[in-house]
Amino acid sequence: MSASHRTADFTLLERLAASGGGSALHLDDPEVRGAVVVATCNRYESYLDVDAGTDTDAAAESIIARALDRIATRAGIDAAELRTRTRTMRASRVAAHLFAVASGLDSVVLGEDEIAGQVRRSLAEARQGGTTTPSLERLFQMASTTSRGVKNTTKINAAGRSMVRLALDLAETRLPAWQEAKVLIIGTGAYARTTLAALRDRGVGVVDVASPSGREQRFALREGVRAVPTSERTEALRRADLVITSTNVLTLTAPDLTEAQRLPGHPMLVVDLGLPANVSKDVAHLHGVDLLDLETISLHAPVQELNASAEAFDLVDQAAQQFEQRSAEDAAAPAIVAYRTHVEQVLEAELARARARGDADDETERALRHFASVLIHTPTTRAREHAAEGRLDDVVAAMRTLYGIETFGTQGTADI
Repeated sequence: MSASHRTADFTLLERLAASGGGSALHLDDPEVRGAVVVATCNRYESYLDVDAGTDTDAAAESIIARALDRIATRAGIDAAELRTRTRTMRASRVAAHLFAVASGLDSVVLGEDEIAGQVRRSLAEARQGGTTTPSLERLFQMASTTSRGVKNTTKINAAGRSMVRLALDLAETRLPAWQEAKVLIIGTGAYARTTLAALRDRGVGVVDVASPSGREQRFALREGVRAVPTSERTEALRRADLVITSTNVLTLTAPDLTEAQRLPGHPMLVVDLGLPANVSKDVAHLHGVDLLDLETISLHAPVQELNASAEAFDLVDQAAQQFEQRSAEDAAAPAIVAYRTHVEQVLEAELARARARGDADDETERALRHFASVLIHTPTTRAREHAAEGRLDDVVAAMRTLYGIETFGTQGTADI
């Protein structure tokens, strides 16, 4: 399930983000083996590893419908509305989509820097929560590898594109010279670090940092900025030209800024990078205060660079094909092992009988073992080829019919 800036408005995305529904939410479904949720400022996506036995259109649709119902219930959203605002994908399309997401090709700002780290953190959080599976691990690790390859080959994000930098570009005309600007950052997470780096690139000297969680002191010591405890936040707001928020809670309201008693002729720009929103909408109605939120910032996203994006998408497609080929071979492995074991058991039984008769010498045994290897080679090659074509069930049926082999370990399939 994928809800993003391409399919939903920021109000719905905000409600999904505020619901706090993590990967474990999906394990309530007995047919879901594992899950990873990617939740960023402009997307909410659930990647599910489901039992291979459910890999039919009807079964997949049922699993996805149940997942959407769980998410909608948690977020307080009408399930029918959520369905119209999401995209669902299965099998090979999942890898291609995630690889594009991790490479910044599905972002508001093409080639944004932050998304690769957010994808990695999503996997780490699911791993910590015990909701990953080997299939999801391989999928997300390949996504990170693909992202690095796209970045190094195409330079599509070499300029440090991000929502943060786009917001600062938009803010530039509304502020004093960067060297003179006084900035307050509210939040101490990854976005705060990215924001600070972008501000320093522009030559900003005075930066204060506050945090609803009380972590500003640690952040300030590590980053060399000034910490603002809760008791001093009103004064910090009074002197700030630019306030940038990036937390997961409501941080600023109109009364907060009214209390700061802004000086006449001292305008303030507030940039809200949080999802859910960190700044209440009534702030925009205050005299001398401008508000830039994610929805407004996204309207100014630059046009994609066609050459760079085309090359990047080619790399993503190649990576997705390689992943699917490898996954198909992995899926065929249990059937191949079962067949190889069957042939080897028959061989050992015949050698045992030959030894009992006194007919087995070293040369005979070598010849029989070579014959068994030749016998195994073609069926195992065909099994891999059929699996790559999505015909693994045919392989399993053939093994069952010809040799009576009934038990195979199976791999899960991925849905989004």
